[in-house]
Amino acid sequence: MTEREDKSPPPPILRMKRPTEPSVFTPEALLREARRQKGVGDRAVPEVCILDPDGDIVRHLRVTGSARRHPDWACYHTELYEFEIDGGRFGIVGCAVGASFAVLIAEEMFASGCRLLVSMTSAGQILPVRTPPYYIVIDRALRDEGTSYHYLPPADYSDADPRLVRLARDTLLDANIAAAVGSSWTTDAPFRETRAAIEAAEQAGVLAVEMEAAALYAFAQARSQQVLCLAHVTNQMGRIEGDFEKGAVDGAQDSLNAIALVAHRWWKELSR
Repeated sequence: MTEREDKSPPPPILRMKRPTEPSVFTPEALLREARRQKGVGDRAVPEVCILDPDGDIVRHLRVTGSARRHPDWACYHTELYEFEIDGGRFGIVGCAVGASFAVLIAEEMFASGCRLLVSMTSAGQILPVRTPPYYIVIDRALRDEGTSYHYLPPADYSDADPRLVRLARDTLLDANIAAAVGSSWTTDAPFRETRAAIEAAEQAGVLAVEMEAAALYAFAQARSQQVLCLAHVTNQMGRIEGDFEKGAVDGAQDSLNAIALVAHRWWKELSR
């Protein structure tokens, strides 16, 4: 490294970041003005909410008539739907893809009454621990995106709440749902998953690549909120014919079942 390179300032994403300093712009302020403009009330969202980046679960719920739109969800960018499973009430937002969008919605959900957020993202296989499709309970996520650096100081990984990881692991194991526990690689650029980057992830023991977990876990830690990220490993990044098969109804029913089982155990063991 040259002397000039050694003295070069860090890139903008790492400059002037003060994670413990409060933000001037808050989700509460945004939602207040959105409610005023939209003329909606402030009824709380369900205490368990779901992020469905692919939108398969939301589409399935709407097609089957199982979900209704939350009339007081004041987000400018999305619609939140409500539904029930086994007496439990859930909220869900679809197609919030990527770290920054996922955290924007997460901030608004917790400001609106959410107490547990479960993200169910599709993911590409890195280490072949099973044959897709299967699930991963993400216990930490490699921070190869930008949003997490606004919430936590620089580090390689964002870590999950170990209580939620254990709860999800035990729940899926008890239900005989094909799942693994391990780390993911969160990227902002899915079409820049180069051979070198994949090999580095393999060497680090990363199980899959996705686009939201590192930022959601950084947000959760910084805001002391409960967030669990699950990955539905459905593909090998298009490197084989017949890739991206998720199962029946695009995996929506299986994913709903897994989330509902985890949520009901959370209500029983951790929600108090």
